[in-house]
Amino acid sequence: MKLAHIQIQTNNIQQTLKFYTTVLGLSIVKNNEETLSIQAGNSILEFVENPQFNSIYHFAFNIPENKLDEAIEWCKNKVDLIFIEDQNVITNFENWNANAVYFYDNNGNLLEFIARHDLNNAQNESFSSKSILNISEIGIVNENPLALGKELIAKHNLKFFSKNDNSELFAAVGDDEGLLIIVKPNRNWYPTQTPSQSNKTQVRIENNEIQSELFF
Repeated sequence: MKLAHIQIQTNNIQQTLKFYTTVLGLSIVKNNEETLSIQAGNSILEFVENPQFNSIYHFAFNIPENKLDEAIEWCKNKVDLIFIEDQNVITNFENWNANAVYFYDNNGNLLEFIARHDLNNAQNESFSSKSILNISEIGIVNENPLALGKELIAKHNLKFFSKNDNSELFAAVGDDEGLLIIVKPNRNWYPTQTPSQSNKTQVRIENNEIQSELFF
């Protein structure tokens, strides 16, 4: 499953434009007073202006599976990576065979670079903004993660992520290319103490060459 396009909210579209183009070095697809679309590898990340918005999202970007250390160096003068423990910024997801680092954007959104070692996406080039391959995760907040997951699976021919221990608190739908991370409200977004909140989110997925629009 691929996350072709996600649409989320921002209360400062100009500062968001500055962060994603100047700090992360991504390209603009569309920009006006109300919307901003950014090319993130093979995905589109769209922000919609909402001056009253006062919450955050969590989403992740896939990077080449052999480039996490280079990504950390690349981030050093750009963003503050979040320490997990003992001055370490790397999270090891053993069951997922992946490693990740976390940081914030200008909106306070929790972003993640994740290297998934079961994907055949190693690169020889030095890490840069071009190494951001696609949006690999978007967090969805719902009172019943398992029930929503089952509904999405039935309606769009999807699957629960086989590497995840799906539960009433946390469920993942999709695969290494793209995941809907479904959590209950007020569950802290790992690795922070920030509780999850349900925010308007639109996602276009591609699964078996079929596109579907999802509204949360």
